[in-house]
Amino acid sequence: MAEALVNGRVLTSRGMEPATVVLAGGRIAEVRPAAPGEPGLDLAGGCLFPGFIDTQVNGGGGALFTDTPTVAAIAAIGAAHRRFGTTGFLPTLISDDLDAVAVAIAAVDAAIAAGVPGVLGIHIEGPFLSASRKGIHDASKFRTLDDAAFDLLTSLRRGRTLVTLAPEATTPQMIRRLTKAGVVVAAGHTDADYQTIRAALDAGLKGFTHLFNAMSPLTSREPGAVGAALEDQESWCGLIVDGRHVHPAVLRVALRARRRDRFMLVTDALSSVGMAEKSFTMQGRAIRVVDGVCVDENGTIAGSDLDMASAMRNLMAIAGLDVGEAVAMASSAPAAFLGLEAEVGRIAPGQRANLVLCDADLRVQRTWIDGEASTPA
Repeated sequence: MAEALVNGRVLTSRGMEPATVVLAGGRIAEVRPAAPGEPGLDLAGGCLFPGFIDTQVNGGGGALFTDTPTVAAIAAIGAAHRRFGTTGFLPTLISDDLDAVAVAIAAVDAAIAAGVPGVLGIHIEGPFLSASRKGIHDASKFRTLDDAAFDLLTSLRRGRTLVTLAPEATTPQMIRRLTKAGVVVAAGHTDADYQTIRAALDAGLKGFTHLFNAMSPLTSREPGAVGAALEDQESWCGLIVDGRHVHPAVLRVALRARRRDRFMLVTDALSSVGMAEKSFTMQGRAIRVVDGVCVDENGTIAGSDLDMASAMRNLMAIAGLDVGEAVAMASSAPAAFLGLEAEVGRIAPGQRANLVLCDADLRVQRTWIDGEASTPA
């Protein structure tokens, strides 16, 4: 049966406006001007946004995908992040042996087949990375991207596959093969020079994983991966907006350098999101949360304790963006990056009914995934 969401301020293509959103069959059936007194689920003046999409989610709710690549872990991660407005996500595996990658791909395929809410595919972050920009990744797992790896990376039957690689660990020809096979390819953990990144972009590289972090920087005579990313106006750049991964001034400069609709928020979240316990292990290493950032025993950044709603609010506070711009970086931009813009990322007829309701302070009150509502906050 159809359900009308009434008395809300809705983010449409025209901006925030009073509107009624009608859901039917897991989709948005209609978006029409609000009519006083019409029946339906009363949103009490709250803000209705497209559901947030996070393309880099390592963990949440006490579960870590790399350590526990199972359907149950994926469900726990999705449930933890749903409380903060994420209605679509890619469970993210950090560098490991190809056998472990195969297990993770099978788990995501099974999760989608089982209808685990919100799973859009998988993000395989490594092991085709640069040892000099490894971050928390285990460099002993690194390898070049060969034909055997290609077969594995193109094996997911359901959902999207995003692969983060260092372009210097492969060739433009291999990047082109991957993209033609439907894989979304991003550069990250890379020490490549400008020319290598440019060649990768020309071959189909679609984005940059956590821009600025773990990549060759922009300098006066060598633009590096950062310079190539800022110059290019078509690729997408992921940003971890917690005030620590990227300095606020650097964030503001980046947003002025290239088109806004090619930036997207990511969390790079670990298992601590949604948990009171802020210490855990990852691949046998002790990790703890310090000032909102996950670090190992040496102080190396190992991801974040960030959720998408907080990232959105941080973006508005740090960069002065309005709510429509900030929400777009959490919804329509990642949807377009994944090639899912016809399905998710907007409040419009025909889109999947993936929605998030926030109060005046932009705190999440309720979500819908394919029309199924979560318990009110």
